[in-house]
Amino acid sequence: MTSPEKWPAARIRRTGWRLAAAILMLPALAMLVTPAVNWGPGDFVAAAALIGLAGLGLEIAARLPRRAWRRRGAWLVMAAALLVWAELAVGIFR
Repeated sequence: MTSPEKWPAARIRRTGWRLAAAILMLPALAMLVTPAVNWGPGDFVAAAALIGLAGLGLEIAARLPRRAWRRRGAWLVMAAALLVWAELAVGIFR
């Protein structure tokens, strides 16, 4: 039997979490380059929570059995996290 680490799904999930970490690092790197990006610790905590919630929604959706209502719920959690993030970032609902 093969180990779970060799499954393509495990590699895809690890890559997704690495991508989420890289997205969170972009503002930190931008703060070093330009004064236009001015994030505080609270901004990073909020972004990490929202990115983590979206990633967790995808993770749950990927791991759940193929029951449509469970997957829709996980996708809904992920979409809600992304909408909150967009609202906090640019105020799309104003």
